[in-house]
Amino acid sequence: MKKLKIRANDLKSIGFEKDRAMIAALEVINLHYETFVKKEVLAILSKVIANPLKYKEDLILRNVANALIKKANIYTEDIALSTEYGDYSTFGADEIEVGATDQMDLAIRLPIAISGALMPDAHQGYGLPIGGVLATDNAVIPYGVGVDIGCRMCLSILDVPEAFIEGNLKYLKKELTEHTLFGAGRAFPKPLDHEVLHRSEFKDINYLKGLHSTARAQIGTSGSGNHFVEFGIAEITDQTKSLPLSDGKYLAILSHSGSRGFGASIANHYTKIAMERCKLPKEARHLAWLDLNSEIGQEYWLAMNLAGDYASACHHQIHEKIIKSIGAKVISRVENHHNFAWKEKHNNREVIVHRKGATPAGKGVLGIIPGTMVAPGFIVKGKGEPTSLNSASHGAGRKMSRTQAKNSITQRQLE
Repeated sequence: MKKLKIRANDLKSIGFEKDRAMIAALEVINLHYETFVKKEVLAILSKVIANPLKYKEDLILRNVANALIKKANIYTEDIALSTEYGDYSTFGADEIEVGATDQMDLAIRLPIAISGALMPDAHQGYGLPIGGVLATDNAVIPYGVGVDIGCRMCLSILDVPEAFIEGNLKYLKKELTEHTLFGAGRAFPKPLDHEVLHRSEFKDINYLKGLHSTARAQIGTSGSGNHFVEFGIAEITDQTKSLPLSDGKYLAILSHSGSRGFGASIANHYTKIAMERCKLPKEARHLAWLDLNSEIGQEYWLAMNLAGDYASACHHQIHEKIIKSIGAKVISRVENHHNFAWKEKHNNREVIVHRKGATPAGKGVLGIIPGTMVAPGFIVKGKGEPTSLNSASHGAGRKMSRTQAKNSITQRQLE
């Protein structure tokens, strides 16, 4: 019978690298699979790569599985939380709901947690609370970033005086509704192109290949929930020293939205992987993390950054279409992410800072904190406050959920 020949390149084609796992796979093939067909063997080994934990006790495949587990920093036993509560700063404690503080108490007990902070607009979410900031040691928590990866604020200040808004309300409203779409799953029949859709990550990361069509269809849309696009008046005073504008009032566009179905799919996919690899107690399962020394951790990091850039591209397309339509010009722009993770240095140590619903506020960094539907938002400049991990709130906060609000006030009362 003809001897089975499987070489290193065959194993590379299904995801192996030249390391201990590949050596173990070649040894297993020589010992146990000489009478098999190449296609069958590669199919078996592909399953081991997809879920090495499932094969760690397998009599034939355990050496391959354990080499893959060690390389990927997969935790094979339940991970205990610290019995002591680490310190974190809380801003506006009297206004923060108990569910949010309970979640932060849990997060700060993770073995990877270094420090944290709770913003004054914090409320309960999944994993980290919304308004939660957490610094970790070389690990990223997909649900610490959030489902709407790279959700952001974008303000475009236009070369149009305040007076233009009077008498043009219907016209401006029409421009808003014609140049973006609201609602879950909404997509343009003929979306505009953008360089972010041609990024190499869509080809290099297998999971992202299947999301490219969704990203293309939904680019320039706004989604649902508390997302919005609105016209308003930007009032510039001598205190706004970082903007190259004269004091005065200008027509402006402000938007709030994120990475749409593309980002949500990334968040849910990698959270599921993190929860499979990182066995936490039931109450902390949504805080499962990916080690940034692992291949899957690096894969998520690249996907997260792509989703953040995609969210930015959505805002820019919305603004550019509206601005072009009304014949205006941008004279200044301020924008910032939330729902993201950054590599930063705090106390002379590199950490991964998760800001889930929190605005980056490093010293001198500009950002936007929006108000409620009936209150103004603010252009802000970071103080670089160490106890907040250079962070600030991301909105006006809330006394109740959107559903509760809809049930407690009528449209007429709101108007």
